[in-house]
Amino acid sequence: MSELSEKTPFAITLKPKTSLENHTGAWRTLKPAYAFHEPPCSATCPAGERCRDWLFLAENGDYLAAWAKVMQDNPFPATMGRVCYHTCEGACNRGQLDEPVGINSVERFLGDEALKQKWKVPAAKERSGRKVLIVGSGPAGLSAAYHLALLGHEVTVLESSAAPGGMMRYGIPKYRLPRAVLDAEIQRIADLGVRIVLNHAVQDLEKEMEDGSYDAVFLGVGAQLARRTYIPAGDSAHILDAVSVLRSMEGEEKPQLGRRVVVYGGGNTAVDVARSVRRMGAEPLIVYRRTRQKAPAHSFEIEEAAEEGVSMKWLSTIADAEEGKVRIEKMVLDEEGNPKPTGEYETITADSVVLALGQETDLGFLDGVKGLKTDSGAIVVDQKMMTTRAGIFAGGDAVKDVRNVTVAIGHGKRAARAIDCWLRGTEYQEPVRGRPAAFESLNTWYFADAPKTERPLLDIVRRQTTFEEVLKGLTADNALYEARRCMSCGNCFECDNCYGVCPDNAIVKLGPGLGYQINYDFCKGCGICANECPCGAIDMKKEDI
Repeated sequence: MSELSEKTPFAITLKPKTSLENHTGAWRTLKPAYAFHEPPCSATCPAGERCRDWLFLAENGDYLAAWAKVMQDNPFPATMGRVCYHTCEGACNRGQLDEPVGINSVERFLGDEALKQKWKVPAAKERSGRKVLIVGSGPAGLSAAYHLALLGHEVTVLESSAAPGGMMRYGIPKYRLPRAVLDAEIQRIADLGVRIVLNHAVQDLEKEMEDGSYDAVFLGVGAQLARRTYIPAGDSAHILDAVSVLRSMEGEEKPQLGRRVVVYGGGNTAVDVARSVRRMGAEPLIVYRRTRQKAPAHSFEIEEAAEEGVSMKWLSTIADAEEGKVRIEKMVLDEEGNPKPTGEYETITADSVVLALGQETDLGFLDGVKGLKTDSGAIVVDQKMMTTRAGIFAGGDAVKDVRNVTVAIGHGKRAARAIDCWLRGTEYQEPVRGRPAAFESLNTWYFADAPKTERPLLDIVRRQTTFEEVLKGLTADNALYEARRCMSCGNCFECDNCYGVCPDNAIVKLGPGLGYQINYDFCKGCGICANECPCGAIDMKKEDI
Protein backbone atom coordinates (compact mmCIF):
# COMPACT_ATOMS: atom_id res chain seq x y z
CA MET A 1 0.00 0.00 0.00
CA SER A 2 1.36 3.43 -0.93
CA GLU A 3 2.15 6.14 1.56
CA LEU A 4 -0.64 8.24 0.01
CA SER A 5 -3.35 5.60 0.53
CA GLU A 6 -2.34 5.12 4.14
CA LYS A 7 -2.74 8.81 5.01
CA THR A 8 -5.71 9.90 2.91
CA PRO A 9 -9.20 8.62 2.16
CA PHE A 10 -9.34 6.21 -0.79
CA ALA A 11 -11.42 8.65 -2.85
CA ILE A 12 -8.55 11.15 -2.89
CA THR A 13 -6.26 10.50 -5.87
CA LEU A 14 -4.17 13.68 -6.00
CA LYS A 15 -0.46 13.16 -5.63
CA PRO A 16 1.74 14.72 -2.92
CA LYS A 17 3.10 18.18 -3.59
CA THR A 18 -0.16 19.18 -5.32
CA SER A 19 -3.23 21.13 -4.13
CA LEU A 20 -3.95 18.29 -1.71
CA GLU A 21 -1.51 19.91 0.70
CA ASN A 22 -3.92 22.82 1.06
CA HIS A 23 -6.72 20.34 1.92
CA THR A 24 -10.05 20.23 0.09
CA GLY A 25 -11.70 21.78 3.16
CA ALA A 26 -10.18 25.14 2.30
CA TRP A 27 -12.68 25.48 -0.57
CA ARG A 28 -15.81 25.43 1.63
CA THR A 29 -18.30 28.17 2.33
CA LEU A 30 -20.64 25.85 4.26
CA LYS A 31 -19.81 22.83 6.35
CA PRO A 32 -21.95 19.94 7.67
CA ALA A 33 -22.40 19.41 11.39
CA TYR A 34 -24.23 16.69 13.28
CA ALA A 35 -27.09 18.03 15.34
CA PHE A 36 -29.75 16.76 17.74
CA HIS A 37 -33.14 18.34 17.20
CA GLU A 38 -36.35 17.99 19.16
CA PRO A 39 -38.77 15.42 17.69
CA PRO A 40 -42.40 16.58 17.77
CA CYS A 41 -43.47 13.50 19.75
CA SER A 42 -41.22 14.40 22.66
CA ALA A 43 -41.99 18.11 22.37
CA THR A 44 -45.73 17.51 22.78
CA CYS A 45 -45.71 14.80 25.48
CA PRO A 46 -47.25 16.28 28.67
CA ALA A 47 -45.25 13.78 30.73
CA GLY A 48 -42.02 14.90 29.06
CA GLU A 49 -41.15 11.46 27.72
CA ARG A 50 -38.25 11.17 25.27
CA CYS A 51 -40.34 9.07 22.89
CA ARG A 52 -37.81 8.85 20.07
CA ASP A 53 -35.07 7.74 22.46
CA TRP A 54 -36.94 4.73 23.80
CA LEU A 55 -38.37 3.86 20.38
CA PHE A 56 -34.77 3.74 19.11
CA LEU A 57 -33.93 1.19 21.81
CA ALA A 58 -37.12 -0.77 21.19
CA GLU A 59 -36.52 -1.03 17.45
CA ASN A 60 -33.28 -2.83 18.23
CA GLY A 61 -35.19 -5.29 20.40
CA ASP A 62 -33.69 -4.02 23.64
CA TYR A 63 -37.00 -3.78 25.46
CA LEU A 64 -35.50 -3.62 28.94
CA ALA A 65 -33.41 -0.58 28.02
CA ALA A 66 -36.40 1.01 26.26
CA TRP A 67 -38.58 0.48 29.33
CA ALA A 68 -35.86 1.91 31.59
CA LYS A 69 -35.74 5.00 29.36
CA VAL A 70 -39.52 5.45 29.66
CA MET A 71 -39.27 5.06 33.43
CA GLN A 72 -36.95 8.04 33.65
CA ASP A 73 -39.99 10.21 33.00
CA ASN A 74 -43.09 8.10 33.61
CA PRO A 75 -43.62 5.41 36.26
CA PHE A 76 -46.86 4.20 34.63
CA PRO A 77 -46.10 2.94 31.09
CA ALA A 78 -48.60 0.05 31.21
CA THR A 79 -51.28 2.38 32.55
CA MET A 80 -50.46 5.23 30.18
CA GLY A 81 -50.38 2.79 27.28
CA ARG A 82 -54.07 2.29 27.97
CA VAL A 83 -55.46 5.66 29.07
CA CYS A 84 -53.19 8.31 27.51
CA TYR A 85 -54.76 10.18 24.60
CA HIS A 86 -51.34 10.19 22.87
CA THR A 87 -50.87 13.76 21.72
CA CYS A 88 -47.45 12.54 20.60
CA GLU A 89 -49.05 10.60 17.77
CA GLY A 90 -51.04 13.62 16.65
CA ALA A 91 -47.74 15.49 16.25
CA CYS A 92 -45.76 12.59 14.75
CA ASN A 93 -44.05 13.58 11.49
CA ARG A 94 -44.76 10.13 10.05
CA GLY A 95 -48.43 11.11 9.96
CA GLN A 96 -47.59 13.39 7.01
CA LEU A 97 -46.07 10.44 5.16
CA ASP A 98 -48.59 7.68 5.82
CA GLU A 99 -49.76 7.15 9.43
CA PRO A 100 -48.31 8.19 12.80
CA VAL A 101 -46.11 5.74 14.67
CA GLY A 102 -48.10 3.78 17.26
CA ILE A 103 -46.08 5.29 20.11
CA ASN A 104 -48.76 4.62 22.71
CA SER A 105 -49.14 0.97 21.69
CA VAL A 106 -45.37 0.37 21.93
CA GLU A 107 -45.32 2.05 25.35
CA ARG A 108 -48.07 -0.27 26.53
CA PHE A 109 -46.14 -3.28 25.23
CA LEU A 110 -43.06 -2.18 27.17
CA GLY A 111 -45.13 -1.60 30.30
CA ASP A 112 -46.81 -4.99 30.04
CA GLU A 113 -43.52 -6.72 29.30
CA ALA A 114 -42.01 -5.13 32.42
CA LEU A 115 -44.85 -6.49 34.56
CA LYS A 116 -44.54 -9.90 32.92
CA GLN A 117 -40.77 -10.05 33.39
CA LYS A 118 -40.96 -8.36 36.83
CA TRP A 119 -38.43 -5.70 35.90
CA LYS A 120 -37.53 -3.41 38.79
CA VAL A 121 -36.29 0.15 39.09
CA PRO A 122 -33.10 0.42 41.19
CA ALA A 123 -33.67 2.31 44.42
CA ALA A 124 -31.68 5.44 45.28
CA LYS A 125 -28.17 4.64 46.43
CA GLU A 126 -27.98 7.56 48.83
CA ARG A 127 -30.63 8.94 51.18
CA SER A 128 -31.02 12.68 51.59
CA GLY A 129 -32.46 12.57 55.10
CA ARG A 130 -35.28 14.89 54.00
CA LYS A 131 -38.99 14.05 54.38
CA VAL A 132 -41.69 14.93 51.85
CA LEU A 133 -45.45 14.67 52.40
CA ILE A 134 -47.71 14.00 49.44
CA VAL A 135 -51.45 14.50 49.73
CA GLY A 136 -53.33 12.30 47.26
CA SER A 137 -52.32 9.07 45.55
CA GLY A 138 -53.54 9.92 42.06
CA PRO A 139 -51.27 10.14 39.01
CA ALA A 140 -49.71 13.47 40.09
CA GLY A 141 -49.06 12.39 43.66
CA LEU A 142 -47.65 8.97 42.79
CA SER A 143 -45.51 10.40 40.00
CA ALA A 144 -44.04 12.93 42.44
CA ALA A 145 -43.53 10.17 45.02
CA TYR A 146 -41.72 7.97 42.50
CA HIS A 147 -39.30 10.66 41.35
CA LEU A 148 -38.67 11.95 44.87
CA ALA A 149 -37.88 8.41 46.07
CA LEU A 150 -35.37 7.99 43.23
CA LEU A 151 -33.80 11.26 44.30
CA GLY A 152 -33.21 9.80 47.76
CA HIS A 153 -35.97 11.45 49.79
CA GLU A 154 -38.27 9.80 52.34
CA VAL A 155 -41.80 10.00 50.98
CA THR A 156 -45.16 9.52 52.67
CA VAL A 157 -48.41 9.57 50.67
CA LEU A 158 -51.70 10.21 52.46
CA GLU A 159 -54.81 8.94 50.64
CA SER A 160 -58.39 9.42 51.83
CA SER A 161 -59.75 6.41 49.92
CA ALA A 162 -59.47 2.71 50.70
CA ALA A 163 -57.16 2.05 47.74
CA PRO A 164 -54.48 4.11 45.95
CA GLY A 165 -54.67 5.43 42.41
CA GLY A 166 -57.04 8.37 42.67
CA MET A 167 -59.03 8.97 39.52
CA MET A 168 -57.04 6.26 37.72
CA ARG A 169 -58.94 3.83 39.92
CA TYR A 170 -62.14 5.69 40.71
CA GLY A 171 -62.63 7.59 37.45
CA ILE A 172 -61.45 5.24 34.70
CA PRO A 173 -63.56 2.10 34.12
CA LYS A 174 -62.02 -1.36 34.35
CA TYR A 175 -62.68 -2.07 30.66
CA ARG A 176 -60.12 0.65 29.88
CA LEU A 177 -57.71 0.05 32.77
CA PRO A 178 -57.61 -3.38 34.43
CA ARG A 179 -56.98 -2.98 38.13
CA ALA A 180 -54.29 -5.68 38.19
CA VAL A 181 -52.18 -3.50 35.88
CA LEU A 182 -52.69 -0.38 37.97
CA ASP A 183 -52.02 -2.21 41.23
CA ALA A 184 -48.77 -3.71 39.91
CA GLU A 185 -47.40 -0.35 38.80
CA ILE A 186 -48.34 1.28 42.10
CA GLN A 187 -46.67 -1.57 43.99
CA ARG A 188 -43.45 -0.93 42.07
CA ILE A 189 -43.48 2.64 43.45
CA ALA A 190 -44.12 1.36 46.96
CA ASP A 191 -41.19 -1.06 46.55
CA LEU A 192 -38.90 1.97 46.28
CA GLY A 193 -39.70 2.74 49.91
CA VAL A 194 -42.66 5.08 49.36
CA ARG A 195 -45.08 4.80 52.28
CA ILE A 196 -48.75 4.95 51.22
CA VAL A 197 -51.24 5.50 54.04
CA LEU A 198 -54.86 4.73 53.09
CA ASN A 199 -58.15 5.94 54.60
CA HIS A 200 -56.38 9.06 55.84
CA ALA A 201 -58.20 12.24 54.87
CA VAL A 202 -56.15 15.37 55.51
CA GLN A 203 -58.24 17.84 57.45
CA ASP A 204 -55.52 20.21 58.69
CA LEU A 205 -52.47 20.44 56.45
CA GLU A 206 -50.48 22.61 58.85
CA LYS A 207 -50.93 20.03 61.61
CA GLU A 208 -49.96 17.15 59.31
CA MET A 209 -46.77 18.99 58.35
CA GLU A 210 -45.91 19.71 61.96
CA ASP A 211 -46.72 16.23 63.30
CA GLY A 212 -44.68 14.52 60.59
CA SER A 213 -41.79 17.02 60.59
CA TYR A 214 -41.98 17.21 56.81
CA ASP A 215 -39.52 19.37 54.90
CA ALA A 216 -41.75 19.86 51.85
CA VAL A 217 -45.27 19.04 50.66
CA PHE A 218 -46.82 18.17 47.32
CA LEU A 219 -50.58 18.51 46.89
CA GLY A 220 -51.90 16.04 44.35
CA VAL A 221 -55.59 16.00 45.27
CA GLY A 222 -57.83 15.11 42.34
CA ALA A 223 -61.06 16.61 41.08
CA GLN A 224 -63.46 14.23 42.80
CA LEU A 225 -66.40 16.58 43.38
CA ALA A 226 -69.07 16.51 40.69
CA ARG A 227 -70.05 19.82 39.13
CA ARG A 228 -73.78 20.32 39.53
CA THR A 229 -76.43 22.10 37.52
CA TYR A 230 -80.02 22.96 38.29
CA ILE A 231 -82.59 20.67 36.71
CA PRO A 232 -86.21 21.06 37.80
CA ALA A 233 -87.09 17.66 39.22
CA GLY A 234 -89.68 16.03 41.39
CA ASP A 235 -88.78 14.45 44.70
CA SER A 236 -89.04 10.99 43.18
CA ALA A 237 -86.66 11.70 40.29
CA HIS A 238 -83.51 9.58 40.49
CA ILE A 239 -80.59 11.95 39.72
CA LEU A 240 -76.98 11.04 40.40
CA ASP A 241 -73.56 12.40 39.47
CA ALA A 242 -71.05 10.64 37.23
CA VAL A 243 -68.23 10.74 39.78
CA SER A 244 -70.30 8.81 42.32
CA VAL A 245 -71.48 6.33 39.72
CA LEU A 246 -67.96 5.55 38.48
CA ARG A 247 -66.65 5.38 42.02
CA SER A 248 -69.34 2.91 43.03
CA MET A 249 -68.26 0.65 40.17
CA GLU A 250 -65.24 -0.29 42.30
CA GLY A 251 -67.44 -1.92 44.92
CA GLU A 252 -69.03 -5.34 44.77
CA GLU A 253 -72.50 -3.82 44.66
CA LYS A 254 -73.05 -1.86 41.46
CA PRO A 255 -75.26 1.26 41.50
CA GLN A 256 -78.99 0.73 41.01
CA LEU A 257 -79.77 2.85 37.95
CA GLY A 258 -82.62 0.96 36.36
CA ARG A 259 -83.12 -0.07 32.75
CA ARG A 260 -83.15 3.30 30.98
CA VAL A 261 -80.38 5.72 31.94
CA VAL A 262 -79.93 9.25 30.61
CA VAL A 263 -76.37 10.58 30.83
CA TYR A 264 -76.20 14.37 30.64
CA GLY A 265 -72.87 15.61 29.21
CA GLY A 266 -70.54 15.18 26.27
CA GLY A 267 -67.09 14.57 27.79
CA ASN A 268 -65.09 11.41 28.27
CA THR A 269 -66.63 10.92 31.72
CA ALA A 270 -70.11 10.90 30.20
CA VAL A 271 -69.01 8.30 27.67
CA ASP A 272 -67.35 6.23 30.39
CA VAL A 273 -70.56 6.19 32.42
CA ALA A 274 -72.70 5.31 29.41
CA ARG A 275 -70.42 2.45 28.36
CA SER A 276 -70.25 1.18 31.94
CA VAL A 277 -74.02 1.05 32.45
CA ARG A 278 -74.37 -0.59 29.04
CA ARG A 279 -72.26 -3.43 30.39
CA MET A 280 -74.62 -3.67 33.34
CA GLY A 281 -77.52 -4.36 31.00
CA ALA A 282 -79.00 -0.86 30.87
CA GLU A 283 -79.98 1.18 27.83
CA PRO A 284 -77.97 4.42 28.08
CA LEU A 285 -78.74 7.63 26.22
CA ILE A 286 -76.20 10.48 26.10
CA VAL A 287 -77.77 13.94 25.93
CA TYR A 288 -75.51 16.85 25.03
CA ARG A 289 -76.32 20.46 24.18
CA ARG A 290 -73.77 20.78 21.37
CA THR A 291 -73.01 18.78 18.23
CA ARG A 292 -70.96 15.58 18.17
CA GLN A 293 -68.08 17.50 16.57
CA LYS A 294 -68.06 19.92 19.53
CA ALA A 295 -68.26 17.21 22.18
CA PRO A 296 -65.19 17.21 24.50
CA ALA A 297 -65.04 13.40 24.40
CA HIS A 298 -62.46 11.91 22.06
CA SER A 299 -63.90 10.74 18.76
CA PHE A 300 -62.72 7.15 19.13
CA GLU A 301 -64.44 6.92 22.54
CA ILE A 302 -67.70 8.10 20.97
CA GLU A 303 -67.32 5.64 18.08
CA GLU A 304 -66.66 2.70 20.40
CA ALA A 305 -69.63 3.68 22.56
CA ALA A 306 -71.91 3.79 19.51
CA GLU A 307 -70.66 0.35 18.45
CA GLU A 308 -71.59 -0.98 21.88
CA GLY A 309 -75.14 0.27 21.64
CA VAL A 310 -74.99 3.62 23.43
CA SER A 311 -77.58 6.01 21.97
CA MET A 312 -76.77 9.70 21.62
CA LYS A 313 -78.93 12.77 21.26
CA TRP A 314 -76.93 15.82 20.18
CA LEU A 315 -78.08 19.46 20.28
CA SER A 316 -80.34 18.60 23.19
CA THR A 317 -80.67 19.59 26.84
CA ILE A 318 -82.64 18.30 29.82
CA ALA A 319 -85.48 20.66 30.69
CA ASP A 320 -86.83 18.78 33.70
CA ALA A 321 -87.20 15.33 35.19
CA GLU A 322 -89.95 13.47 37.00
CA GLU A 323 -90.22 9.89 38.17
CA GLY A 324 -89.78 7.69 35.11
CA LYS A 325 -89.72 10.61 32.65
CA VAL A 326 -87.27 13.19 31.32
CA ARG A 327 -88.27 16.14 29.16
CA ILE A 328 -85.64 17.08 26.58
CA GLU A 329 -85.52 20.37 24.69
CA LYS A 330 -84.10 20.56 21.20
CA MET A 331 -81.30 23.10 20.57
CA VAL A 332 -80.07 24.84 17.42
CA LEU A 333 -76.84 26.66 16.67
CA ASP A 334 -76.92 30.43 16.34
CA GLU A 335 -74.84 32.45 13.87
CA GLU A 336 -71.80 32.18 16.17
CA GLY A 337 -72.13 28.43 16.52
CA ASN A 338 -73.51 28.50 20.07
CA PRO A 339 -76.49 26.33 21.03
CA LYS A 340 -79.76 28.05 21.87
CA PRO A 341 -83.15 26.63 22.91
CA THR A 342 -85.97 26.16 20.41
CA GLY A 343 -88.97 25.57 22.64
CA GLU A 344 -89.45 22.16 21.05
CA TYR A 345 -89.69 19.35 23.61
CA GLU A 346 -89.64 15.58 23.67
CA THR A 347 -90.50 13.38 26.63
CA ILE A 348 -88.72 10.07 27.06
CA THR A 349 -88.92 7.37 29.69
CA ALA A 350 -85.94 7.13 32.05
CA ASP A 351 -85.30 5.37 35.33
CA SER A 352 -82.38 7.62 36.28
CA VAL A 353 -80.34 10.62 35.16
CA VAL A 354 -76.56 10.80 35.57
CA LEU A 355 -74.98 14.26 35.46
CA ALA A 356 -71.56 14.25 33.80
CA LEU A 357 -70.83 17.96 33.65
CA GLY A 358 -67.26 18.01 34.91
CA GLN A 359 -65.45 17.77 38.24
CA GLU A 360 -64.09 20.16 40.82
CA THR A 361 -61.43 19.87 43.50
CA ASP A 362 -62.22 20.03 47.19
CA LEU A 363 -59.64 22.43 48.65
CA GLY A 364 -61.34 22.98 51.99
CA PHE A 365 -58.45 21.41 53.89
CA LEU A 366 -56.24 24.33 52.79
CA ASP A 367 -58.31 27.02 54.51
CA GLY A 368 -55.93 27.35 57.44
CA VAL A 369 -52.69 27.31 55.44
CA LYS A 370 -51.02 30.70 55.70
CA GLY A 371 -49.81 32.33 52.50
CA LEU A 372 -51.32 29.76 50.12
CA LYS A 373 -53.53 31.24 47.41
CA THR A 374 -56.25 29.68 45.29
CA ASP A 375 -58.04 31.07 42.26
CA SER A 376 -61.39 29.85 40.94
CA GLY A 377 -61.11 26.52 42.68
CA ALA A 378 -57.47 25.88 41.71
CA ILE A 379 -54.22 26.24 43.64
CA VAL A 380 -51.97 29.00 42.31
CA VAL A 381 -48.52 27.69 41.33
CA ASP A 382 -45.51 29.02 39.43
CA GLN A 383 -43.55 27.34 36.61
CA LYS A 384 -41.82 25.13 39.17
CA MET A 385 -45.17 23.94 40.56
CA MET A 386 -44.54 25.79 43.85
CA THR A 387 -47.50 27.45 45.48
CA THR A 388 -47.46 30.91 47.03
CA ARG A 389 -46.37 29.22 50.26
CA ALA A 390 -42.67 28.30 50.14
CA GLY A 391 -42.08 24.58 50.43
CA ILE A 392 -45.59 23.59 49.35
CA PHE A 393 -46.01 22.43 45.74
CA ALA A 394 -49.09 21.27 43.82
CA GLY A 395 -50.06 19.63 40.55
CA GLY A 396 -52.62 17.53 38.70
CA ASP A 397 -56.28 18.46 38.91
CA ALA A 398 -55.56 20.82 41.83
CA VAL A 399 -53.99 23.42 39.50
CA LYS A 400 -55.14 25.15 36.34
CA ASP A 401 -54.27 23.00 33.34
CA VAL A 402 -55.69 20.28 31.11
CA ARG A 403 -57.07 17.55 33.32
CA ASN A 404 -55.88 14.09 32.32
CA VAL A 405 -53.54 11.38 33.57
CA THR A 406 -50.62 12.30 31.32
CA VAL A 407 -50.61 15.96 32.33
CA ALA A 408 -50.81 14.98 36.00
CA ILE A 409 -47.86 12.60 35.69
CA GLY A 410 -45.85 15.37 34.08
CA HIS A 411 -46.77 17.75 36.91
CA GLY A 412 -45.61 15.22 39.48
CA LYS A 413 -42.24 14.78 37.80
CA ARG A 414 -41.69 18.52 37.38
CA ALA A 415 -42.65 19.18 40.99
CA ALA A 416 -40.39 16.40 42.29
CA ARG A 417 -37.38 17.90 40.55
CA ALA A 418 -38.27 21.35 41.86
CA ILE A 419 -38.76 20.01 45.40
CA ASP A 420 -35.41 18.24 45.25
CA CYS A 421 -33.66 21.44 44.19
CA TRP A 422 -35.52 23.50 46.80
CA LEU A 423 -34.46 21.10 49.54
CA ARG A 424 -30.84 21.12 48.36
CA GLY A 425 -30.70 24.86 47.69
CA THR A 426 -29.98 24.40 43.99
CA GLU A 427 -31.74 25.27 40.73
CA TYR A 428 -33.01 22.65 38.29
CA GLN A 429 -31.88 23.21 34.73
CA GLU A 430 -33.92 21.68 31.93
CA PRO A 431 -31.77 19.92 29.32
CA VAL A 432 -31.15 22.08 26.26
CA ARG A 433 -33.28 20.91 23.35
CA GLY A 434 -32.47 21.54 19.72
CA ARG A 435 -34.71 23.28 17.25
CA PRO A 436 -37.91 21.45 16.25
CA ALA A 437 -37.34 18.55 13.84
CA ALA A 438 -39.74 19.51 11.06
CA PHE A 439 -41.11 17.09 8.50
CA GLU A 440 -39.49 19.16 5.73
CA SER A 441 -36.03 18.43 7.14
CA LEU A 442 -36.44 14.67 6.64
CA ASN A 443 -35.55 12.69 3.53
CA THR A 444 -38.62 10.49 3.49
CA TRP A 445 -37.56 8.69 0.30
CA TYR A 446 -35.67 6.30 2.56
CA PHE A 447 -38.76 5.28 4.53
CA ALA A 448 -40.78 2.54 2.88
CA ASP A 449 -44.55 2.41 3.09
CA ALA A 450 -45.39 0.70 6.37
CA PRO A 451 -49.01 0.81 7.56
CA LYS A 452 -49.61 1.44 11.24
CA THR A 453 -50.36 -1.61 13.38
CA GLU A 454 -53.86 -1.34 14.80
CA ARG A 455 -54.51 -2.85 18.20
CA PRO A 456 -57.35 -5.39 18.11
CA LEU A 457 -60.63 -4.73 19.88
CA LEU A 458 -62.50 -7.19 22.05
CA ASP A 459 -65.47 -8.78 20.29
CA ILE A 460 -68.66 -6.74 20.49
CA VAL A 461 -70.67 -9.25 22.55
CA ARG A 462 -68.17 -9.24 25.42
CA ARG A 463 -67.82 -5.47 25.14
CA GLN A 464 -71.54 -5.15 25.80
CA THR A 465 -71.79 -7.67 28.63
CA THR A 466 -68.47 -7.72 30.53
CA PHE A 467 -65.90 -5.31 31.92
CA GLU A 468 -63.11 -7.22 30.17
CA GLU A 469 -60.45 -4.95 28.67
CA VAL A 470 -61.64 -3.54 25.35
CA LEU A 471 -58.36 -2.73 23.62
CA LYS A 472 -55.75 -5.45 23.32
CA GLY A 473 -51.99 -4.98 23.16
CA LEU A 474 -49.28 -5.66 20.59
CA THR A 475 -47.28 -8.85 20.27
CA ALA A 476 -43.48 -8.73 20.45
CA ASP A 477 -43.28 -8.99 16.66
CA ASN A 478 -45.62 -6.15 15.79
CA ALA A 479 -44.26 -4.01 18.65
CA LEU A 480 -40.83 -4.37 17.02
CA TYR A 481 -42.32 -3.51 13.63
CA GLU A 482 -44.15 -0.48 14.99
CA ALA A 483 -41.03 0.83 16.77
CA ARG A 484 -39.11 0.52 13.51
CA ARG A 485 -41.61 2.82 11.80
CA CYS A 486 -40.10 5.69 13.82
CA MET A 487 -38.17 8.06 11.52
CA SER A 488 -35.89 9.24 14.36
CA CYS A 489 -36.72 12.86 13.54
CA GLY A 490 -33.74 15.16 14.03
CA ASN A 491 -31.60 12.48 15.69
CA CYS A 492 -28.93 10.30 14.11
CA PHE A 493 -29.62 6.56 14.23
CA GLU A 494 -26.34 5.51 12.57
CA CYS A 495 -27.76 4.32 9.26
CA ASP A 496 -24.36 4.94 7.54
CA ASN A 497 -25.97 7.01 4.77
CA CYS A 498 -23.61 9.94 5.29
CA TYR A 499 -20.65 7.57 5.41
CA GLY A 500 -21.67 5.92 2.16
CA VAL A 501 -22.53 8.98 0.08
CA CYS A 502 -19.61 11.25 0.99
CA PRO A 503 -17.52 11.65 -2.21
CA ASP A 504 -14.41 12.57 -0.21
CA ASN A 505 -14.69 9.94 2.51
CA ALA A 506 -14.61 12.70 5.10
CA ILE A 507 -17.04 10.88 7.40
CA VAL A 508 -15.37 8.89 10.17
CA LYS A 509 -17.29 6.12 11.97
CA LEU A 510 -16.66 6.18 15.71
CA GLY A 511 -18.24 2.82 16.49
CA PRO A 512 -21.68 1.49 17.47
CA GLY A 513 -23.56 4.02 19.58
CA LEU A 514 -20.89 6.68 19.15
CA GLY A 515 -22.02 8.18 15.85
CA TYR A 516 -19.70 9.87 13.37
CA GLN A 517 -17.11 12.58 13.07
CA ILE A 518 -16.38 14.80 10.09
CA ASN A 519 -12.80 15.24 8.93
CA TYR A 520 -13.01 18.84 7.83
CA ASP A 521 -9.59 18.64 6.22
CA PHE A 522 -11.18 16.67 3.39
CA CYS A 523 -14.81 17.85 3.51
CA LYS A 524 -15.52 20.31 0.70
CA GLY A 525 -18.97 21.27 1.98
CA CYS A 526 -20.94 19.79 -0.89
CA GLY A 527 -23.89 19.02 1.42
CA ILE A 528 -24.66 15.58 0.00
CA CYS A 529 -24.53 14.07 3.49
CA ALA A 530 -27.10 16.57 4.78
CA ASN A 531 -29.36 16.07 1.78
CA GLU A 532 -29.26 12.30 2.11
CA CYS A 533 -29.64 12.11 5.89
CA PRO A 534 -33.02 10.38 6.38
CA CYS A 535 -33.73 11.96 9.75
CA GLY A 536 -32.46 15.52 9.22
CA ALA A 537 -29.68 15.20 11.79
CA ILE A 538 -27.03 17.07 9.75
CA ASP A 539 -27.11 20.86 9.44
CA MET A 540 -25.17 22.95 6.95
CA LYS A 541 -23.51 25.84 8.77
CA LYS A 542 -21.43 28.80 7.71
CA GLU A 543 -17.74 28.10 7.68
CA ASP A 544 -16.94 30.56 10.46
CA ILE A 545 -19.32 28.91 12.94
